[in-house]
Amino acid sequence: MFATVQDLLTNYTEALYAGDAEKFLSGYAADVHIFDCFEQWEYGGIEAWRAFVTEWFSGMEQEGAKLRAEVKSQTAEEYEDSAHVHGIISFAALDQFGQPLRKTKNRFTFVLRKVDGSWRIVHEHSSVPVHMEDGRAIFG
Repeated sequence: MFATVQDLLTNYTEALYAGDAEKFLSGYAADVHIFDCFEQWEYGGIEAWRAFVTEWFSGMEQEGAKLRAEVKSQTAEEYEDSAHVHGIISFAALDQFGQPLRKTKNRFTFVLRKVDGSWRIVHEHSSVPVHMEDGRAIFG
């Protein structure tokens, strides 16, 4: 399914824009472990992640918004059966006319493993920097 790391990243951004939770989740391994920077900090396993993603996508749909994600400043190292990718992802919730309702960006690291010949995310870590003076997150 995802012959290259880039195939997996393309699926990630396309599935977000389409609001297709199952397509989005197809890029993750069953035993995925996620450290997120919003709401709940940690998700263990695909079912916990599915619950969050389904709610996230449902909220976007109810709002009538599309979610555009752009992977920037990406660096990938690929080995025989594992890989890691890190960079910046810019997210924008767009209204029906394609105008941004809100935007944010965060740092990410994906650890990937080949599962049945296809790349899958086994660990995802996202973060935002924090102001030292007041502890407020810097969302870009």
